[in-house]
Amino acid sequence: MNTQTPASSFARRDRRGATRYRFIATTVVALAITMSACATGASPSVATSVAPTGSIEPAATATPSPSAAPAFPTTLTDDEGTAVKLTGEPHKIVSLTPSATETLFALGVGDRVVGKVEDVSLYPPDAAVVPDVAKFGTVDVEKIVSLGTDLVIAGGNNFNPPDKIAQLRTLGVPVVVLYAPDVPTVFSDIELIGMAVGKTAEAKDMTTSMKAGFDQIQAATTGLPKPRVFYEIDASQKIYTAADRSFLAAMIELAGGTPITTGSMTNFEIPLETLITKDPEIILLGDAAYGTTAEIVEGRPGWKVMTAVKAKAITAVDDVVITRPGPRLVEGLRDLAAAIHPDANLPSAPPTASGGAASPEPALSPSVAP
Repeated sequence: MNTQTPASSFARRDRRGATRYRFIATTVVALAITMSACATGASPSVATSVAPTGSIEPAATATPSPSAAPAFPTTLTDDEGTAVKLTGEPHKIVSLTPSATETLFALGVGDRVVGKVEDVSLYPPDAAVVPDVAKFGTVDVEKIVSLGTDLVIAGGNNFNPPDKIAQLRTLGVPVVVLYAPDVPTVFSDIELIGMAVGKTAEAKDMTTSMKAGFDQIQAATTGLPKPRVFYEIDASQKIYTAADRSFLAAMIELAGGTPITTGSMTNFEIPLETLITKDPEIILLGDAAYGTTAEIVEGRPGWKVMTAVKAKAITAVDDVVITRPGPRLVEGLRDLAAAIHPDANLPSAPPTASGGAASPEPALSPSVAP
């Protein structure tokens, strides 16, 4: 079985160059973090239990209860099990993942964010004024320290280099490392960020609203057929889709579909012969932002025999909101459900976590999740 880390599977450049590479690599990293932890023996998380596919039951957590804002100083436990001491409420925060950037702005502390990771699908637009201090795979430690940073929110399982995280901690900068292998951990991570920045109640309100949105979407698809769904991460050379028990597979199931997966928890590549055998009834193009269209899919050698191709059931979706584990995940689930069940009586598009109306159509912009 191929257990190579997913990001290394995409070390190539095509017509869209490095931007497309970052989209593919980081999308798969965001979906594969639990599987790569299993394969590499990464440090156990405080939420190591993988919720059953399709479940949004709370994951186990060792973090303090978010029922009241913590008094500072306080110590929080991050997703790698590291105890992080905060001597006071942070006022100069660096976000090293796009989802953390979205969460911080949604919690109303965007004015405290002094540095962020480069994000070609930046959201919210207000974050554009924040300087970049990191790119996928690199972190400018010297710049972060020079900003007087008193809190860094980082991505685990090699989204941000572990040696850079260790270096920051050695220099006295508190670093909270997050990764969300499942939907419950998305909620607990938002609440953990809230506790870290003194916005515990606001974060709890946010996750309560998100959970209600998930429940409404699930209710709207309950009792409907569950078609076989192939979510295309990339097919420019090899074909990549959801791994077994991955975050993406869970999202498809929550949206009322039966996810076609690779048959492995560590490998996101699926052979064409296997895909033909599994015969998707619906094809969702997560790579539509890079020019992939239904016409291109229909013209691929061997694909015409699939039920989805014959029925022209091929739909572009916004990979950013579907795979980025942040405040807009309800929007992503609704987009998935609408693509799988276009006739379902779904709830109205939710407002964005920052208060504005959600985009009525997928933005189809490049993603650098998580």
